[in-house]
Formats: sequence, structure tokens, C-alpha cells
Amino acid sequence: MVFSYSLTASCSRTKARAGVFSTPHGDVHTPKFMPVGTVGTVKGITPAQLHGMNAQMILGNTYHLHIQPGEQIIAKAGGLHKFVGWDKPMLTDSGGFQVFSLADLRQITDDGVKFRSPRDGRIINMTPEHSIKIQNALGADVIMAFDECPPATATREEVEKAVERTYAWLERCIQAHAKPDTQALFAIVQGGIYADLRTKSAKDLVKLDLPGYAIGGVSVGEKPELIHQIVKWTTPLLPENKPRYLMGVGTYKEMVIAIASGIDIFDCVIPTRVGRHGAALVQGERINLKNAPYKEDFTPLDPECSCYTCTNFTRAYLSHLMRSREMLGLILISLHNLHEMISFTNKIREAIINDTFVEEFGHWLKS
Repeated sequence: MVFSYSLTASCSRTKARAGVFSTPHGDVHTPKFMPVGTVGTVKGITPAQLHGMNAQMILGNTYHLHIQPGEQIIAKAGGLHKFVGWDKPMLTDSGGFQVFSLADLRQITDDGVKFRSPRDGRIINMTPEHSIKIQNALGADVIMAFDECPPATATREEVEKAVERTYAWLERCIQAHAKPDTQALFAIVQGGIYADLRTKSAKDLVKLDLPGYAIGGVSVGEKPELIHQIVKWTTPLLPENKPRYLMGVGTYKEMVIAIASGIDIFDCVIPTRVGRHGAALVQGERINLKNAPYKEDFTPLDPECSCYTCTNFTRAYLSHLMRSREMLGLILISLHNLHEMISFTNKIREAIINDTFVEEFGHWLKS
């Protein structure tokens, strides 16, 4: 079987688990943080650097890659892996989240979503079939179903409709999927902040027996406590023998709580987004290197970190680069931030295998 998930170890006091997700381009050892390469690049970071930090899987975005350069060009290049120079597993988001964020530019119907391209103004009709066709052309190992992602402000009636559409669209995605032997289609659970709707969505999607399942519709404006509750409700409803993916989440606390619930894979733009603005992630905390105290701080960002940035440069130098608006500053900080997130999930995996997860990371589980 090309795609499989095998359990390596589990925590004796939580639902945390370590496993191996096998794909055509290699294995992903979970739990694992996945860097976001929205337009075919993890901003400021080369594939060689990603290899060096043990990034086993990266993400690209269907919406953005369709807009520019277009899936036809990527397909002519031999697919997304060859186009971007990455030989390990890749995942493409369906584009749904980006489309639904265009509140003033799109129209939702049961058929799909019509929206105006913010790049050139042309009208695009993104249906489940269209999303899957684009992703088949891109060629990522994992492709995501086209779903409706309601905002945190949505009414219960709107969320109910989104759950219905998500299921109906998934059935159409399955029918449209032309490469099930080489691309794993993951379903996305919706349901907003409503436990009964999350339960309905998860149970309905699980019946379709897909290679993997994701929890979507979180980090769209809810308070962290609600995100934690949603993950705790939903994760146990997903198959134990399939990878479980929590979309758009990437802080230490949120990841530990999710892992304790049984989540395997994460993605988030935070490491590179805050890095481009001079903020470094250090042991789960965020520090702004533009602040005055760091101008004469000649220590590494994190003395315990083995990344290229921390082993070669000081906070003072990084502060200087950011104040000087030098490109190297955002690159070095982003590199560290990604290394920090990946190393964090690697350490959690080791702790699960050694059954020391609660002892080493239990403090993140406290409110």
C-alpha cells in the first residue's frame, strides 16, 4: 500500500501517539510540524535548509499556485516536487480557506465558489471538481478536499449549512479524484464551535474511509480555549489507523494539547510570518528583536538550539540586521523559528516513545 499509517508508540496517560505516515516520497515521523510553502516556497528558506532542519513534509496552496504560475506550468515542469526542488512528501491545501477569506470578492453556492482574482480581476469558478483537478496536476502526495470553512462569527444555521456542503463537496471530490494511487485525499471536519455538528461531520466523513482526516475551521477567530475544546471533542472521532491533521495551528501550547488528544500533523505560517517582522520563537515564547534590550545582547537566540542561526550569531547582530532592514535578518530568524517548531515536535515524539510525554510536556497542558 502506497499510503499507510503505522503506530510506533502511545502515551500511557494521554492519547498522544507517535507513528509513521508513509507516502510515495517518503515517510513522515509523527507528531510533526509542517512548514508552509504557500506559493511553492517556504519564505526565505531553501530546500537544503529545510532538509537540514529535518522538515519531512511541506505544504503548498492550491489557490495561490493556480493564480500564479498556474498548474499547467507546474505540470509541464514535472509536478510540484520538481518545480520547487523538494524530494520529500508534500501536501496541497484545497484553496478553500483562502477563497472563503475573500468575503467581498466571492459568491458561494451549492455548486462551488465564484470569486474575482485579486491578481488580475478575472472570475474563477472554484468547484470541488476544479480544486481536485488543480491538485491532481500539481501532484502533491496529500491533497485536501474542497470544504466550506465558516468564520468564527458564523451563526449555527450557517455552520450547519457548511457541514452539509462540506460532505456533499467531499463526495464530488472523491468522484473527481483521478490519481488515488499516488495522491491521498484527506477529508476536512467542519462544525464550528458546536460539538454536535463536529460529531456529525466527523462521523459522516469517516464512513467514506479516506486515507486521512483533518480538523479544519479552527484558528479562524475563536478564543484558544474554544480551539482546545474543538480538538478534544473531534480527534477521538477520527480513525486510529489514519493520520490526523490539525490545520493552521502552530503554537507550543496548542500543539501539545492537540497531540495529547491524538493529533499527528500540524501546519502554521507563524514561524516565517513573525520572523519577517523581527520576532523570534524561543522556548515557546515570542521575542521582538527590534526592542532596545537586544541591541547589546551578545547571546544566541536560544543557547539550547542547534540551528545555524543560534550556533553562529547573536541577538545583537540579528537586532542590527532587522533595524537595518537587511534581508539576512528575516532569513536567519525565520530559519531559527522553523527549526524550533520542528525540533519541538521531534522532542515530543521521543518523549512519547519513552513514555515521558506528561513529565516533559505536561506543564503545557495546564490552563
